Order: sequence, then structure tokens, then C-alpha cells
Amino acid sequence: MNRVATVFILLTVLYSQTALAVDSYRFMHVTIETPWVIFLFLLCIVMSPFLLSVILHWYFAGKKSETENENNK
Repeated sequence: MNRVATVFILLTVLYSQTALAVDSYRFMHVTIETPWVIFLFLLCIVMSPFLLSVILHWYFAGKKSETENENNK
């Protein structure tokens, strides 16, 4: 029984590494478009805080604060 269990574990380990390698290769199709997609994705992540900052600055720049409104009355 011990020998059967050893063979079973050995076959399971060998098969699982092969299966993972095949699945990872099928999952990751690297083409010439892949670097551009990564670049555009990272560009969106990096530029979105700047865009949000510009929008918020533009929105709040036209508003007066409550203290300025009280002083002008």
C-alpha cells in the first residue's frame, strides 16, 4: 500500500506541474499589442489623480468660501 501511495503522489506532483505550465501558457498570450495595453493601463492609473485634481481645482476655484461671504456683507 505504501508503494501505491508513493507512486500516486509522484504522478500527481508531476502531472500538476505540467498542467500548471500548460495553463499559464494558454492564459498569457504575449503579442506585439501587450506592451501597449500595459502602457495604456498604467497611463490611466497615473493620470487619473491629476485629472481629478484639475477638475476639483476648477470646481472649487470659482466658489467663494463662507468667511469671504460674511466679510463682504
